[in-house]
Amino acid sequence: VLKLFKLLHRTRQEVFKNDTKALEAARQKINEEFRNNRDEKSEEKINELLKIASDVEVILRTSVIQAVHTDSDKI
Repeated sequence: VLKLFKLLHRTRQEVFKNDTKALEAARQKINEEFRNNRDEKSEEKINELLKIASDVEVILRTSVIQAVHTDSDKI
């Protein structure tokens, strides 16, 4: 669980580099989701939550695009 938590935070830092609002929002969401489920005892539910977190990490790493304005009409 801790390994996946750290991986999500590393991925967040790479994907949202130089975007302080997105970095903070992602940090809060990751921490909130892990905090809300920290007392979960069911192994089945824990495995399901870990699968969801792993899928989120893959989507962040492969599907999120950060754009930067280089000119008034160019990104």
